[in-house]
Amino acid sequence: MAKSLTPAAVGDRIREKAIELGFDAVGFAPVHLAAEVRDHLAQFIEEGRHGDMDWMLAKADRRAEPAALWPEARSVIAFGMAYTPDADAFDSMDKTGVGYLSVYARGQDYHDVVKKRLKALGRWICDAFPGEVKVFVDTAPVMEKPVAQSAGLGWQGKHTNLVSRDHGSWLFLAEIFTTLDLPTDVAVADHCGSCRACLDVCPTDAFPAPYQIDARRCISYLTIEHKGPIARELRPLIGNRIYGCDDCLAACPWNKFAKTAPVTELRSRPEFDWPSLTDLARLDDGAFRAFFSKTAIKRVGRERFVRNVLIAIGNVGTAGDAEVAQDCLVDESPLVRGAAVWALSHLLPGDELDKLRLKHMPDERESDVVAEWTAARAAEESA
Repeated sequence: MAKSLTPAAVGDRIREKAIELGFDAVGFAPVHLAAEVRDHLAQFIEEGRHGDMDWMLAKADRRAEPAALWPEARSVIAFGMAYTPDADAFDSMDKTGVGYLSVYARGQDYHDVVKKRLKALGRWICDAFPGEVKVFVDTAPVMEKPVAQSAGLGWQGKHTNLVSRDHGSWLFLAEIFTTLDLPTDVAVADHCGSCRACLDVCPTDAFPAPYQIDARRCISYLTIEHKGPIARELRPLIGNRIYGCDDCLAACPWNKFAKTAPVTELRSRPEFDWPSLTDLARLDDGAFRAFFSKTAIKRVGRERFVRNVLIAIGNVGTAGDAEVAQDCLVDESPLVRGAAVWALSHLLPGDELDKLRLKHMPDERESDVVAEWTAARAAEESA
């Protein structure tokens, strides 16, 4: 470390440079997490609340202890970058014919936007001080929210996401691990009080208790991480959310202090504010990749995304949307075809659905699609 600077002064210079590069919050954390954080993660996985996110189970030991990722690290620098929307996050919620995309995904892929600045800061640190760094933007098993809390950026609210008194719930998180031994900041106390806004607004009751989440019921998990058919009892609750969900974030009263995202790349692209469900359902793989180029949405893949779109069509579509759903009955993907069956069961009268069933019922090898047709018939008979 530079002889003329104390560790605290080095931290101050790093903080100043980070703000200069576009970060909105900067703090310093130890490389060890509290025992209760590790215990909470273990319980979460033991109860199966991670769903089919097997990567959480595979790297749970490293996720529970930042020092395990890089034993040489002496400090963690935690960063927050605001992505606060410049309009009401719910403008397009449950509107006929349009889909709702999570606010964080409407701009450029935050991984790229944040990492570019993080790497620039990392190079600056290595040039300015005798230390090494490793940068992470949701690309390694780091428990970002507990790290951010211990670095003083905010606290984990009752919705389990980070809440900042300055930025509300709209913060992307990132970290730099470094061999520099820097003074740590004071962890932020919980300021949720008796508020339950985030818990009460959840459409699928994904919170078994305050500060606990069951990913298997979370719309963000269901529309992004979950690879198979979404449980039928949850589909009507998804509404027109086709990628992620912002309900618990947007409901937080601390958002009143947040200012519109200063980094323009993170602001919403106009075509993502009110996207047409029928147009999205018609995207083939190439068109999907082109339309969502440079966004986080591209990572989910066309198959899962169109599954989500068809569920939304079943929820907020009209009889006029049945044509695009019928076209999806011959899609190459069984996942898409199954979702199309469900959408049509909500759009068409029974006699028309029967005709389609006779024409498109697959053999038993495609059990998921057969199950969708069977469930559609059962629902029709019980109506």
